[in-house]
Amino acid sequence: MPVRVVESKDNPRLKELRKALAHPGRGAQHRVGIEGPHLLEEALRAGLHVATAFVAQGAGSLLEALPLPPETEILHLPRKLLESALATETPQPVAALIEPPGWSWENILRPDHREPLILLLAGLQDPGNLGTILRSAEAFGATGAVSLPGTVSAWNPKAIRASAGSVFRLPVLTVSEQECLEELRGAGVTLYATAVNDALSAESVDMTAPVAFIIGNEGSGVAEELAAKADSRITIPCPGPVESLNAAVAASVLLYEAARQRVAARIAPTVNQEARR
Repeated sequence: MPVRVVESKDNPRLKELRKALAHPGRGAQHRVGIEGPHLLEEALRAGLHVATAFVAQGAGSLLEALPLPPETEILHLPRKLLESALATETPQPVAALIEPPGWSWENILRPDHREPLILLLAGLQDPGNLGTILRSAEAFGATGAVSLPGTVSAWNPKAIRASAGSVFRLPVLTVSEQECLEELRGAGVTLYATAVNDALSAESVDMTAPVAFIIGNEGSGVAEELAAKADSRITIPCPGPVESLNAAVAASVLLYEAARQRVAARIAPTVNQEARR
């Protein structure tokens, strides 16, 4: 692995890291900046290409424990210099530039042995919420997420951290609303807009079929113009006095219900066969 010592804040790779963290997805090569040995390990486990790894002087052992490929460029630099490029309040001594996965509609709509279970992220602004949603999506077997215009980037550093690495593995597309609706309708996916009132109760909806849930802005929910294009509206009954749920919590509850129904549907035929014996 090529190893170099960097002393200047004007180093091209360091400037690229700084830009990738400050403006996700806008770099010259659209590389993504990540921070910390854990996320770097998750990226490697997901099979992503690590172009450059940065390590503060004296912390080289953190990289030695990771299976970095021979072609990865490794830069050693003073801790203060590295910290000047990072986004966290308590920076870690390791960072990296990685190449994000190249997902397609094929990955989301035609996964192996699963009906599509998709989240449409429409106007989410809090990267922590978005990252949490992606983590829940992977945990409950979603086939992917679609980020519509106005939603914070899934490669925002805070979103990456909140996803705990799920963003490296869960297919996420960023497309226009028109393209999204055309693809979903063409694939026979039923689209549900989350709502508080005048909506179907979550447990009454068949989530074993191909479904997509629209998760809207934290403050205003799903825009009425987009909700009107959905097949129906869905709500999570809350017996308590709380009027509505946090966007990440609502998405997680819907994903859990979908996972519950799908597991039950798989188990039912086996139970019936055993009962007939």
